[in-house]
Amino acid sequence: QVQLVESGGGLVQAGASLRLSCAASGRTFGSFMGWFRQAPGKEREFVAAISWSGGSTIYSDSVKGRFTISRDGAKNTVYLEMSSLKPEDTAVYYCAADLRSFWSGNYIPRRNQFEYDYWGQGTQVTVSS
Repeated sequence: QVQLVESGGGLVQAGASLRLSCAASGRTFGSFMGWFRQAPGKEREFVAAISWSGGSTIYSDSVKGRFTISRDGAKNTVYLEMSSLKPEDTAVYYCAADLRSFWSGNYIPRRNQFEYDYWGQGTQVTVSS
């Protein structure tokens, strides 16, 4: 079973930076990794995703230019570096693993949450104004 554990969330002021980490264990070879978030009163939304090799990344328009997703294969960890944080970034952030796309011949990370098979428990990010 694949397990994902997020860490790095916290309470920061607007304009600050944070780096979230997601440590994966289990059978993750070929996985595409994504970050999603859910703010109070809102649906869970896509944030960023990265291919198995790390060569392809995609972002939501709301975070593009401010957030960077990366992965360290040796550590089996995916990161989300967040800068210029805004109060509207406040949410629980989840990492997720897509173990189907690579094996089905798709090489582009996916935005749809239903493409992802495994989810972490989430880490809270709160940005004060």
